[in-house]
Order: sequence, then structure tokens, then C-alpha cells
Amino acid sequence: MLAPVLTGKWPAVRAAVENVGDQFADLLLSVPPGAMATADWTVADTAAHVVGISGKYAAMLRSPAGPGFDPEFTAVLDATTVDTVVDFNEVLLTHVAERDPRALAGRLRDDIAEMLRVSDAMDPGEPIDWLGASRVPAAGLLAHLVNELQIHGRDIARATGARWPVSRADAALFFELFLLGVTTYGYGRLLDRDGPERAGRIAVEFRSRHTAPAAMILTDGFVTAERPPGRDIDVRLFFDPVVLNLMLFGRLSRVRAALTGGLTVRGGRRPWLLPAFMSKVRLPS
Repeated sequence: MLAPVLTGKWPAVRAAVENVGDQFADLLLSVPPGAMATADWTVADTAAHVVGISGKYAAMLRSPAGPGFDPEFTAVLDATTVDTVVDFNEVLLTHVAERDPRALAGRLRDDIAEMLRVSDAMDPGEPIDWLGASRVPAAGLLAHLVNELQIHGRDIARATGARWPVSRADAALFFELFLLGVTTYGYGRLLDRDGPERAGRIAVEFRSRHTAPAAMILTDGFVTAERPPGRDIDVRLFFDPVVLNLMLFGRLSRVRAALTGGLTVRGGRRPWLLPAFMSKVRLPS
């Protein structure tokens, strides 16, 4: 059952998005904006990307049934899959011309304040239209922004030598509220790809010290979520939420994640099926 988790974690995800948002904004004021945070983006570009997301999310929460974006942006939003997120990101960046760190930090704080204001009396399970004709609960939308802040804050900190502490409890919100949320509410065309789908069923149980046990099940190419997990589990996966998120977004290889102990397989009927599962249940890297 997802609803009790959404309600129970609502105060935590609201506090996390505010706290990590402040941490990210402070980081922007302490590092050189022209430094390369990734192979393609400077610190200022990375900040603009995050502010593009926070601005759009504030609009989505103001109007969950349709925020009234311009037709070009809406078309790209609806057509996006995991494998074409890079194209979506380029369009998103064109909506944020600002590159001054102080201005971007101020916009981020304002966007998050607006998100918290408009969602104050909102049901955390309120469906929000998202990428690729998917839907996420309001709590999942906030959790996704927390993860964006954590991932891109790490990119900036690693490139500039700044300090960037990450809370495991905050990182766990991405799995519990967003990943399980979008799977339950409907992931639309996000996981679409060319070629035939794998036939059969693969059930992966996810456990960590910061989340309730849950399973994600791939059946003939279609993914569902199950909480609590059933008995027919193929892979039992224990994870550190920070490591899992870094691996899912290509900041850490699967081998490195396993070697650090942050991702371990501890049984199941057919643990060798994990790579086949992960080739379908993937995120942009």
C-alpha cells in the first residue's frame, strides 16, 4: 500500500526539499560559476538546469491537472522517455537564460517556497502529470527534486572541491516516494525503447535501513510495484539509498556500487536475472 507511506513521509519530504534546497543555494555562492561540473555543463549551467526543474515543478503543483506550459515544451514533455531525457534537458535550459549564481540561488529558494506554499494543504497522493505521459504523487515530485539537488550538488562539489554531505534518509525518499510512486501511478512511455520486450516475470525485492520492504516486478515488459513483497522473489537486493541513486543516474558503476557494499544481492530464487531487470527499469545516466 503506497498511500500510508506517502502520508507518513509527507513532512519528511517537505523538510528535505527545503533543507537540501538551501544547501544547494549556499553551495552556488561558494564556488566558481565557470567551473565544469560535468563534461558538458558549467556550475552555472547545472544550477540553471536545477532551477528549470524547480520552476516547472512549482507550476505543476499549482495546477496538477495541467500547468499550461507553452505547446513546444508540452510536446517535448509528453514525448520524453528515459533515453531522450538529454533532449528534454536541452529544451529546459532554453527556458532559463539566467547564469548568475546569486540570482539562480534566489530563484531556487523562491521556487521551493512556492512549492511548499501551494502544497501545504495538498493530499501527498495528488496525481501530478509528469514526463512521458507519466503521473507521480505530489510527494514523489518533491522527492524527485530532492534527488536532483543531491545529485547535481555532488557534481558541483566534486568539480570544485566543496563539501557536500548527503543524508541517507533524504536520499531514500527518491525510491519510496518517486520510484514506487511513478510505477504505481503509471509511468506512461518513460520506459519505452526499440526492440522486443523480455518475456516472463522477474521480481526484485528492495530492502534498506531507511525504507519499508517493497518489490518491483517486471512481467512481459510491464513494471509494477508491490508492498509488502510477495513470496515469489527472484532477487533480494539490499541497498544504501545514496549508492542506489548514484548508480541509477550513472554516477557510480554497478561494479563500484557492489564493491563499496552499498548494493548487495542476498538471495532470491534467480539472482542472475538482476541485469535483465535493470536493463528495463533504468533511469537517465
